[in-house]
Amino acid sequence: MRKTRSLEQWRSIIEEQQASDLTITDYCQQNALSKTTFYAALSKLNASSGSFVRANVTKHVDIIEPQQPIILSISKVKVSLPPTTSASYLGQLLRELAR
Repeated sequence: MRKTRSLEQWRSIIEEQQASDLTITDYCQQNALSKTTFYAALSKLNASSGSFVRANVTKHVDIIEPQQPIILSISKVKVSLPPTTSASYLGQLLRELAR
């Protein structure tokens, strides 16, 4: 018996196939779907979406704000250090500059 599916149902099926690690052929075989109908639905959905492309997030990345450099001003001299400069090195540098 032929089953008629809506575009939303096909969208869900296509997303499920893409989330699986199966080829379209294997997915269709395992889910008793016609490969021809699958491709027709995929084509129809791609045409209806225009230039929109659905992206899958594969890796979450935390955005880190760039840190400002450490700037020391002593008289007419300015020393710029990376923000990752250790406290012990900074203390030693300040002691030497204070001489």
